[in-house]
Amino acid sequence: MAAFSASSLFLLFLLFGFSAAKELLVGGKIDAWKIPSSESDSLNQWAEKSRFRVGDHLVWKYESGKDSVLEVTREGYANCNTSNPIKEYSDGNTKVKLERPGAFYFISGAKGHCEKGQKVIVVVMSPRHTFTAVSPAPSPAEMEGPAVAPTSSATMLKLGLFSAVGVLAMSLGFLM
Repeated sequence: MAAFSASSLFLLFLLFGFSAAKELLVGGKIDAWKIPSSESDSLNQWAEKSRFRVGDHLVWKYESGKDSVLEVTREGYANCNTSNPIKEYSDGNTKVKLERPGAFYFISGAKGHCEKGQKVIVVVMSPRHTFTAVSPAPSPAEMEGPAVAPTSSATMLKLGLFSAVGVLAMSLGFLM
């Protein structure tokens, strides 16, 4: 019975452990919410390499009173329109929960910063993509969101899942 319990716990870890919500620091570092020094320093470069799931939280660190984070529409993003945001954050330690799949558009609320590239598009995967590779999304230039490049992590997850099922099946076979 001990083998069945250990296998069951391992299988549950594989099924649920990889889908836990995460807190993701925007840009991967504390001082990332700023005007990029080059195209390669753009937050969209970081977003294209990241995986975002429903339930994850984005975290921005910046100096309160000197900047802000505005969630805007696709048009607001394209035009750097700060006048009518969906949501506005200015506390210097902003945390936003990604509650649905699809594209989220964020721009700086500081005058002139968005026009100089301080903005990011985050594309949240739908729940059905949890265990499969994701096709690339259209490029930011097309305003549909950053590309989400497939990685080998989905393949590794499948292999781990199949291994766990095999271990569970073997342990059940030994118990019978």
